[in-house]
Amino acid sequence: MLALVVFLLCAASSFSASAKGAAAGPRLNNNQLYKFSYTTEVLIDKARGSKEGSAGYRISSDVDVNLVWRDPSSKDDQLIKLSMSNLRIEPVSQRSEKKNVLHGSTAESLLGKTKLAALTKPFLVHLKNGKAKAFYSYWTEPTTIKNLKRGLTSLLQVQLNTGKVVENDVSGRCTVEYKAVKGQVTRTKILETCKTAEAGFTTHSKVLGVTSKASSVTVFTLEDGFIRSAVAEETHSLAINARRSTAAKVVSRQTLTLVGTEAGPLETAGKDVAGVVKSIDTKLAAVGIVAEKVKSQCKGCPSLFEHWQAEKKQLEPASLSKATAPRSFLALIQSIRKASKDEILKVLKSASKTSLPQMVDAVTSSQTPASLDAMLEFLNFTDAKGLVLQERFLYACGFASHPNERMLEALLDIAKGKIGSTDIKESVVIIMGALVHKLCQKEGCNLPTVVKVKKMILDGPQSTQVESEVQMYLLALKNSLLPEAIPIFTKYAESEVGAYSTISLTALQRYDVKLMTSEVKQTVNRVYHQNRRIYEKNVRAAAADVILSSNPSYMEVKNLLLSIGNLPHEMNKYMLSKIQDILRFQLPASKVLRQAMKDMISHNYDRFAKVGSSSAYSGFMAQSADVSSTYSLDILYSGSGILRRSNMNIYGASNGATLHGLQVAIEAQGLESLIAATPDEGEEDLESFAGMSAVLFDVQLRPVTFFKGYSDLMSKMFSMTGEPMNVVKGLILLSDHSEVIQLQSGLKANAEFQGGLAIDISGGMEISLWYRESKTSVNNRGALVVTGNVTVDMDFLRVGVEVSFETEASLDFITTVQFSEYPFLVCMQMDKTTFPVREYLTKYESVPSGKSVVSRKGKKMLIPGSEFPLHQENSNMCKKVFGSSW
Repeated sequence: MLALVVFLLCAASSFSASAKGAAAGPRLNNNQLYKFSYTTEVLIDKARGSKEGSAGYRISSDVDVNLVWRDPSSKDDQLIKLSMSNLRIEPVSQRSEKKNVLHGSTAESLLGKTKLAALTKPFLVHLKNGKAKAFYSYWTEPTTIKNLKRGLTSLLQVQLNTGKVVENDVSGRCTVEYKAVKGQVTRTKILETCKTAEAGFTTHSKVLGVTSKASSVTVFTLEDGFIRSAVAEETHSLAINARRSTAAKVVSRQTLTLVGTEAGPLETAGKDVAGVVKSIDTKLAAVGIVAEKVKSQCKGCPSLFEHWQAEKKQLEPASLSKATAPRSFLALIQSIRKASKDEILKVLKSASKTSLPQMVDAVTSSQTPASLDAMLEFLNFTDAKGLVLQERFLYACGFASHPNERMLEALLDIAKGKIGSTDIKESVVIIMGALVHKLCQKEGCNLPTVVKVKKMILDGPQSTQVESEVQMYLLALKNSLLPEAIPIFTKYAESEVGAYSTISLTALQRYDVKLMTSEVKQTVNRVYHQNRRIYEKNVRAAAADVILSSNPSYMEVKNLLLSIGNLPHEMNKYMLSKIQDILRFQLPASKVLRQAMKDMISHNYDRFAKVGSSSAYSGFMAQSADVSSTYSLDILYSGSGILRRSNMNIYGASNGATLHGLQVAIEAQGLESLIAATPDEGEEDLESFAGMSAVLFDVQLRPVTFFKGYSDLMSKMFSMTGEPMNVVKGLILLSDHSEVIQLQSGLKANAEFQGGLAIDISGGMEISLWYRESKTSVNNRGALVVTGNVTVDMDFLRVGVEVSFETEASLDFITTVQFSEYPFLVCMQMDKTTFPVREYLTKYESVPSGKSVVSRKGKKMLIPGSEFPLHQENSNMCKKVFGSSW
């Protein structure tokens, strides 16, 4: 037994000794100089570009490496010296003289003597167990030079055993996975884990956002315990989710190859690394292995005012339907983000009356402290005459791609102060709700200002008896999508005021189905079935929408089906059309609907043969591998043939996410007296009213009123021009992605992807008593530009690529009703015009002397116009309304 114990102890001792002797990382020999050749290159192109066509350059040099000091107690604790020489900067591929921006240039002419001398000046690296513990250089060296040296250092950092570790290098603090197999080690850096000081931002919406993919692999070949070669390749690709062909990539490659060895200097005597470094050069300092931030300076770039002078014609109202408007808008945002508050104010004060609203859009969308301060100083919210500019500012805040607490705080201060216009007061509160939602999405729900605003809008409906103010707070809560607001919406869904009920029910429909508790469902069902009181038709229709979109149970669906036949005439037709649309379009509730319809009591000819003109229809606007876009049109009429509710929705879906791109709802009530008709049940005492409400890119905007009250109605009737009323007009920053890509080579790429939209949404309602005809219209005009810019700017050489696409389109929805007889004739038309789609690819390279090379390619296609299909009944009606001309 004793012999066995002694044997095990000896075995353990020998294993420990062998483990101590095994190298943890590459070891350098004393009195030996290792001579390497080193190249690093960067290529930038579209996603599927080739090396030959890419913008980029290659830096090559000779590198000498030798051991300076080793800890006597640990062979893996080493201080090494590296020096670069014979530096060359050249194109990555063969180019003609005309297309070669580097033709006739040398490393000295590009870098300058000072920077070249700094780059070729030796530096020290402390390697311990194969990891760079310290990087010693000079604080006075230019940042770009230190970063290039850090990039070279990253090729000496390697561990010889398989495993996953967290280590620091030029890219930041990253998780790295090593795989060692017979003289070869593969290092895979998991780039999404890298933590750096330079954080970018991105759009909160996945549909409008950017997808980034990155990989970094280095393969080390080892011989006699040291690096024979190191080959690294790092790739970053970025693509717009909604159109993945608008994509760019950055490829960075590094190669370090041992050329030979020769006799080198002896080790330096010393007790520790700090003492040895000091003895070599007192100015050497541990400056950190992680890359430093490079401050880019644009030489010869125009000032913001000069840029504005060049772009202002494109931002006049007459140009807003053209792609030049959003393109100029995006370019201005980039300039504004670099400008001071005073520079921004100078432009705002110089802008013409017609272009100023568009400049307000651009300044607010820039989302910098300076731009926000400039807007708050420029706008006077106590002046009711400034309504247009104030609302444009508020809407731009609502559409902000990456709002911060400061923006919400500014709106809260405005809300607490004196506001000249009631409409602006409502918009401020409604938009604050949208900002709360976006900040909560970014885990900012507990920020002090967010907490204050949440309390304000949650307490708001109970704090006032003024109907318009209650609606204002409910709309703010609808934008916020706070789970705490669900009990409030549940309460107001059963309100005696129809507007409260409609807002609350449409708000509940926006929540995740998982939040629809049994209590909420019971309340919504009570509203639809009128268990406690009589409700307006549009309220019941909204309740039906909530039930059918919230994973309805078998009994809920069966009760809905059983109600058909007992509803007002047009409500019967609307519900039938809604159910048929769910079944045809395979919406989530279709499965349980089919089960319930197997019961002949709930599904029979008597119920499903009801006549009327109300309808609900859904269809695809566009389908592609990247994104699908759907539309829905719901029309509900009163029994007298006058429009009660018209609801048009457009959704976009991509990457498993959905975006409510547009909703335009027109509501009318109390108009039966115009044609001496009898109002429907529950609507006998309604005040004459018509208005429009819009949701744009998931943000509920302030509703617009066409008329309210009989006297207002009559005055509008006699002054009606048929011209549509504007609901929202302006420039919107749809997508906004900014990213700093720190490459392992020490080079740094900047990626900016942005989407701008010029939009004009208007709606109108005409009633002709003479012809007994009414017409409602919703007109949408827009121009979209999306650009992606990736640039590597290293002072001495700037290369980049821009990918972009643009389009201009219009979409009209017109409903014509002839109510001279019953059933009245209804024709719905939803048309899109022929529109162009243009794609561009621009590559550019430039040097400090001013010499540049730019290449541009583009292609254009025309998408034919069409009328979107609706149900066959609609086609038959349109033929009767318009006769042979249709």
